[in-house]
Amino acid sequence: MTTCMPEAPTARLLLSSSAPDDVWRETRRSGIGGSDVAAILGLGGGRYTSPRHVYEEKHGRPDEVTSEAAEVGSEIEGFVAHLFSKRSGLAVAMPPGTLVHTDHPWMLANVDRYVLGQDGAVMGPLECKNRSEYQIDDWEECVPDAPAIQLHWYLAVGGWSHGYVAALVGGNKLRWHLIERDEEMIGYLVDYCGRWYERHVVEGFPPPADGYEATTNLLAKLWSVKPETITEIDVSQATELRARRHDLKVREKALAAEIRAVENEMRLLSGENDIARAGGKPAWTWKANGTFASRKFSEAEPELAAEYTHMVPALDLDRLKAEKPKTYDAYRARVLRVPAKGA
Repeated sequence: MTTCMPEAPTARLLLSSSAPDDVWRETRRSGIGGSDVAAILGLGGGRYTSPRHVYEEKHGRPDEVTSEAAEVGSEIEGFVAHLFSKRSGLAVAMPPGTLVHTDHPWMLANVDRYVLGQDGAVMGPLECKNRSEYQIDDWEECVPDAPAIQLHWYLAVGGWSHGYVAALVGGNKLRWHLIERDEEMIGYLVDYCGRWYERHVVEGFPPPADGYEATTNLLAKLWSVKPETITEIDVSQATELRARRHDLKVREKALAAEIRAVENEMRLLSGENDIARAGGKPAWTWKANGTFASRKFSEAEPELAAEYTHMVPALDLDRLKAEKPKTYDAYRARVLRVPAKGA
């Protein structure tokens, strides 16, 4: 697999792939890249990234924790590219580094691989993904939204007419698709991300709060907690937020009851069977694969429970709290509690 010089109609090489990591991170903060776009649009999955993550990273406060899935995906990227080349018959090559749009210096692209034509010229980018077996249906007919948007961003930066996305699903199934350039989509992405970049990166205004799990996790560790300190909130704002939360909690309980009713009907229809099928295809399952009822087992089978009980190493949290209170506090999660009565 060779390394190609950039052959992108609307981009130039900004930073070589051989640049030190600190220089690469600094360059990444100077604009919007492909993985940023999905997060900005709220298509980052919700669990691992969000618009707030992008904002913090661009202002030098990155979340240093890398998920295991992301780490594995990075490690097997070369294998996915190799398998794509083998299956598609198309040659691939390593890109030279970070690309930047010739007219919009905030538009960046770190392409996984280049796809080459028979003459050796770059035809377009290849995006490589590693996905769970549970996502196989999402990849059979087309590319899911987030990686499709990411590839469209690379087409926007580089000016190519098409590109490819390849995913290794479940560790043993390769699914790949061609994506043609969509000018309407690209126009939307450039406009939306350009305004987002100007507002939240150049001008520095933080994005509004959102409901993504990733944002909750980020906010829980964004600041060093100052015990017993107080921040003053406007009474009208506090009242409005608490009223909204109360109304949503009421609706949440009502919806939870409706969901349980639907699921109980499914259980009734399943009876003693653990698979329900409709039209020859699985409709749902009700299998005994949930959490083991340890307490119930111990009470009903005390002798058997004793036989299968063993001692395991455990942190002495009470001692740690007493002897190293600052260290203990540094690793405690922050919990938001709202009194039932008040403002």
